Amino acid sequence: MIRPEDLLHPTPAGLYCPPGEFYIDPVRPVDRAVITHGHADHARAGHGAVLATRQTLAIMAERYGADFTLQPQSVEYGEATAINGVDLRLAPAGHVLGSAQVEVRWKGLIMVVSGDYKRRRDPTCAPFEPVPCHIFISEATFGLPVFSHPPAEEEVGRLVRSLGQFPERAHLVGAYALGKAQRIIRLLREAGWDRTIYVHGALERLNALYEREGVDLGPLAPTRDLPKNALGGEVAIAPPSAIQDRWARRFADPVTAFASGWMGVKARARQRGVELPLVVSDHADWNELTATFTEIKPEQIWITHGREEGLLRWAEINGQKARALRLVGYDEEDEEALDVRPD
Repeated sequence: MIRPEDLLHPTPAGLYCPPGEFYIDPVRPVDRAVITHGHADHARAGHGAVLATRQTLAIMAERYGADFTLQPQSVEYGEATAINGVDLRLAPAGHVLGSAQVEVRWKGLIMVVSGDYKRRRDPTCAPFEPVPCHIFISEATFGLPVFSHPPAEEEVGRLVRSLGQFPERAHLVGAYALGKAQRIIRLLREAGWDRTIYVHGALERLNALYEREGVDLGPLAPTRDLPKNALGGEVAIAPPSAIQDRWARRFADPVTAFASGWMGVKARARQRGVELPLVVSDHADWNELTATFTEIKPEQIWITHGREEGLLRWAEINGQKARALRLVGYDEEDEEALDVRPD
């Protein structure tokens, strides 16, 4: 039997596969990369070759330009492929449009790299697919029992109720440009909000990409050139930093909201000056993480980029082998550096 470390192990550049000579979500330019999804802390430009889903490649091209890699390779969910004799298959991760888990097979060993994932329904992307494996490499962004996210539909319902209670005030929702913004828009539509939703200029290109991929966002309009004290009783969505910037001051007595799993931590909401915290996350919470481990039943769990200690203790109590991988260079939703531009 080969050791798991012979197939995948951490390096300063990221998770490396020696027999395949490729990296998964490398944090610096490499010759060959497999990318799980388009968020900036996982999908970087400058790799020689990139294998990913078609949607992730489109997102990278939108953000970095068509020449973000010398050799893009599109793989559909479930499609078998190989790199230097190592078999690969991508499975839906349920995180954002095009997000994937990477199933790596070599000499009878199966390892699955989750990337970022969630188990909740999301009308903007394919749902998570459990993949049987020997080693499951899991994120742990919300890997503490205190993190139990409410249903996203209920949180968006709170936003709709606030719009009814304060019809004279603009409602400005901070949401990351890739995934969260489009999910909030779709959930608003499902909640019956059929009016125009106004969007910061930083969201427009990715909104258009989602529309091209068949995600109906309904009527949208840019916030640029609106008169002062506009949008009373309306919704505007922007990158989180914009709602704390002078951009927000032009609107009618704004209610500031922020959609994030971290809004369940009251101190974080107060620190950001958020009046209406919306606990909506694109990451698995504690219950989703532990339910996933129970469902898959891998021989080992490798836990990374997050709060490993709680999940290591859970695994010990529940008789599952686990270790902390401690990959560096990944943040919860590291979007704003790319996405905030003048509006």
